[in-house]
Order: sequence, then structure tokens, then C-alpha cells
Amino acid sequence: MTTDEKFMHRCLQLAQKGEGFARPNPMVGAVIVHNGQIIGEGYHRQFAEAHAEVNAVHSVKEPALLPSSTLYVSLEPCAHHGKTPPCVELVIEKKIPKVVIAVSDPNPNVSGKGIEKMQKAGIDVTVGILQKEAEELNRAFFVNQLYKRPYVILKWAQSADGFIDHRRSTAEEVPAQISNELTHSIVHKFRTRVQGIMVGTDTAVLDNPKLTARKWFGNSPVRIVIDREAKIPSNAAIFNDDSTVIVFTQPGGYPVKKRNIKPIGIDFSGDTNRQILKHLFTEKIYSVLIEGGARLLSTFIEKDLWDEAYIEIAEKTLISGVKAPDISMDNAVTKKYLGSIQHHLKNKIT
Repeated sequence: MTTDEKFMHRCLQLAQKGEGFARPNPMVGAVIVHNGQIIGEGYHRQFAEAHAEVNAVHSVKEPALLPSSTLYVSLEPCAHHGKTPPCVELVIEKKIPKVVIAVSDPNPNVSGKGIEKMQKAGIDVTVGILQKEAEELNRAFFVNQLYKRPYVILKWAQSADGFIDHRRSTAEEVPAQISNELTHSIVHKFRTRVQGIMVGTDTAVLDNPKLTARKWFGNSPVRIVIDREAKIPSNAAIFNDDSTVIVFTQPGGYPVKKRNIKPIGIDFSGDTNRQILKHLFTEKIYSVLIEGGARLLSTFIEKDLWDEAYIEIAEKTLISGVKAPDISMDNAVTKKYLGSIQHHLKNKIT
């Protein structure tokens, strides 16, 4: 590991501290080095608050050292006014002579502008140190900026013989128990890390899920459901007051009226997946967990509109039932749990 990589690795460590707090902004870390020693550190702690570079500069106890120091930062410093002033202006003001950046900003309207502004000010700028690691850290942010849609995570549990449930026609019929208590709790952990959670009509009717994060500390996501023909009963658990609900339905209104329900009409004769993602992005939902059913999950796989997938394959068999979605398990990272194996997949984003 080179010297630059060593300090950039520290930037990435710091950046991870902002997980869950910086979104929808990226997680960013910064260190300031003088004569081979770190004299300042910072990370983006909270959305709408100071960025990593600002916190790193303010942490330096001897500001007189800044004009002979190097700033390492995991993402290109911003050059535009947003919730906070441009970071490049502070870098220039403090006369920091050298800046080392992991990766440029993926936003086409911003990318390269911070670098260009610093170079015009006479700052020596290096880009590309631990670039892949930095991109991986902020996969969701890159998808948001490059494709203007939410980061899509698929999740389901299936039996060893490839079924996700018995075939059922009413909510009174008992669903197959594939996940155990531990893996079910892990699902609730996932829910706290996304802004939205989505299911189809049949899942909402037959499973009557709450779609909240009851078994893990953290906020519950916005609940999202597709209900083209208003089949979900008004007393369904998904409509309780625990969190907001977005219902994608036909234009012209939705019969269930509650303060926490927001119906959005879409054209079901068109590409519903892309319409849904476009509306969710407009609603500032930048990450969504899709939990079922099989048909909904399959449409996102077929259209290649997914970024990560978590598939739990249990040891038990069902013999028959609802077939699990078909997805390639090549390059999956596996994790063993009691009675099941979790397969974690990542789709290519750039």
C-alpha cells in the first residue's frame, strides 16, 4: 500500500461513519496530512451540515500548517452552492497546496468542476487513489446521480427446491415459513437502511404485512405498494399509521382515504417499473427495498433495474408452490446462517 493509499484508506474509514445520516448525500471522509502525519480528520456527519473537508480543516489545531499540508478526500470537493457553501472555496482560502481525491463526482452537472477550480487556483490535484473502493462505498449515490432513479435492492427467501411460498388464494391460508427468527431480524435491519420498501398487490393482500422495522433499531421506510384495481382492503396493516404509504394505482383517485396515504396514478399499459422509479425519485426516495412478490421482483430482474439482491436459500423444501424469481447466482457472496445461506449479489452500475 502506497502512502497515498494509506491516507485514502483512512478517508474511506471515516466516510463510513456517516452511513444512514448523510443520505441522500454521499458518505465522504477527509484527512489533512503534514510531513507524513495526520493533523486533521473529518467526515460528512449529517445531511445539510458541514462536509468532510470543512470538518477536517476545522479539526486542525495549528491552522498555520495548512499551506504546507495535503488534503486527502474520498470524493471530489463540491464547487456549487447547495445546503452548504462550496468546499473548494475553503480549500483555496486556506492555501492548501495539494489535494488527493479518490473519485470525481458522478453528477454530470458537477463532475470535474471542483477539480478544475482548484487547478486554476494553482493547487496540485491527483485523482483516482482507491477509486473502485470509493465508488463501491457510495454505490447508491452513483446510481442516483447517473440514472436519476432510486438504488434498487431485491430481497426474498426461497426453499432449497426453489419456491418462495405455497400457492394461496386467501389471507387465511398460512404462508410458508422459510426465514427463521435471526434472518427475519436481518431483514428488518435492511429496512432501516433504505428510504422505501415496496411490495405488489398479492403480497399486500395475502401476507398483510406492516413493512416496518419493528425488530431493529432505526427508522421505518416509506411503504410503497402497487394496487392497480384497489384490491387492498382499507383495514390492511400496510395502511396503519406507522409510516407514510405511497400507492401506485390507476389515474382517477384511490378509494382508501387517509392522511398518510399518497396515491400516484400511472399508465399500466406502459413501462410501470420505470414510471414507478421515476416517481419515487421525484418523491426524494433514493433507495428502495423490493420484498415481493415473485412477479414484481422478476420484472425488475428482467428489465435489469436492480443494483443489489439478497436471496436467502433455506434448507427446507416445499415440493410445490410459487416459483422463486430467476436470477444468476454467479459471483454471489454467501453467508451461512442456521438453516439457510444468504446469497448477496451486486449488479454492475457503471
